[in-house]
Amino acid sequence: MTNIVRTIQRASNLSREFLSRLEDEIREVYCGDDRPWVIGYSGGKDSTTALQLVWNALKALPQEARKKPVYVISSDTLVETPMIVDYVDRTLDQINVSAKAAGLPISSHKVVPEINDTFWVNLIGRGYPVPSTQFRWCTERLKISPANAFILERVAEFGEVVMVLGVRSAESNTRAQVMSLHKISGSYLSRHSTLPKAFVYTPIESFTVDDVWTYLLQVPSPWGGNNRDLVTLYRNAQAGECPLVVDTTTPSCGNSRFGCWVCTVVNRDASMEAMVENGEEWLEPLLDFRNRLSSLQDSALWPSIRKYKRRDGRVKSKDGTPQPWGPYTIEARKDLLRGLLEVQRTIAAVEGHGNAELIRKGELEAIRAIWRLEEHDWADSVPTIYREVLGEPVAWIKYETPVFSSDEQDALHAICDRHELPVEMVAKLIEVERSLQGMSRRASIQRKLASVFEEDWRTTEELLANNAVEEHS
Repeated sequence: MTNIVRTIQRASNLSREFLSRLEDEIREVYCGDDRPWVIGYSGGKDSTTALQLVWNALKALPQEARKKPVYVISSDTLVETPMIVDYVDRTLDQINVSAKAAGLPISSHKVVPEINDTFWVNLIGRGYPVPSTQFRWCTERLKISPANAFILERVAEFGEVVMVLGVRSAESNTRAQVMSLHKISGSYLSRHSTLPKAFVYTPIESFTVDDVWTYLLQVPSPWGGNNRDLVTLYRNAQAGECPLVVDTTTPSCGNSRFGCWVCTVVNRDASMEAMVENGEEWLEPLLDFRNRLSSLQDSALWPSIRKYKRRDGRVKSKDGTPQPWGPYTIEARKDLLRGLLEVQRTIAAVEGHGNAELIRKGELEAIRAIWRLEEHDWADSVPTIYREVLGEPVAWIKYETPVFSSDEQDALHAICDRHELPVEMVAKLIEVERSLQGMSRRASIQRKLASVFEEDWRTTEELLANNAVEEHS
């Protein structure tokens, strides 16, 4: 990354005349129609610059012209670096207070993924492998879907919306091509790549990195923030920003960024390493756990931590090896949950971070339900692990249908061993019956039972033996 101190000392292409013309353009676009604006704000330098420009442009309008609402949305994946979360939360609060005081139609909103889409529910609950360049399941669930849900709500309310994004064509040649591809002839707007009733406005499209930093350090934050705090964040993290992602064309965070502290798409988290080196030692347990997650990409570990069968019940193998491997085993997921809670306990013990919450109660309940229904966790392990690690009393959901005990699970194992039946298959059949217990209509039970029998219930040893026979036949 360009050295920030050196960057802000350089001459920039910005001038008062240029900024005045740009603010005139922003006012022209704002007053040109009745479509509300949705500004994507990530807390980084580019989105801050775009928001400041819009704020200052609208402030110069007469009160009667400030008719359209402007929604500032920030996407919290729930696994953001804690320091960034604190900074963005403070800023969103400042925006709401200052906008109201200034009579501006600006309001800030945080969007988060649905509980069943969160990182921990998918990784620890369903056993999804950690994200990689080949299987980046996180972006759609954690970023795109929450942001688009907010946009679609505004579309339903107003008919159409304009997205204001702090993206620059200088970020990459690919980004420049994408931005030009969707441009509307004779307009400042572009078409949104996936949402038909959303349009995109990019006021800082022509800015360079130097322009962005020059602007932020010369123009004070209009909502009462301090842009030098942002400079400090970048300097300490030695990072580029992770933008608000609204579609698959938005650039990823890259190899040097602050964003999700659990990111395993990159080889190493240079930004968090830099934060630790610059005095934020309390982040070290998070960095260690992130590195532990990254190590799970080692294929040599997969036979011991992943299932040979995928979540849809199928097995696809090559030379006796599952292709690809299925989700993490329930034991591996229990180890990950225990490790995560231990990190949370460690962070909470550090002065000033006692409210640290790396995984939320709703996520724990979702994981508990998945383990109970899909993994036949009759021992109800989530509350047990939580109590053993954190020792805190928690009111867990009490299920209406009875939960089998670990003794009954042992009995099931003994019966299945005696009759040479797959324990998981029988447990799943029992779960189908129990899920329909008490219902007046049970027409679907035959279909559900049949789908269980159609799954591949061979053991790994049987799979290897079968492939060996096929190779020699």
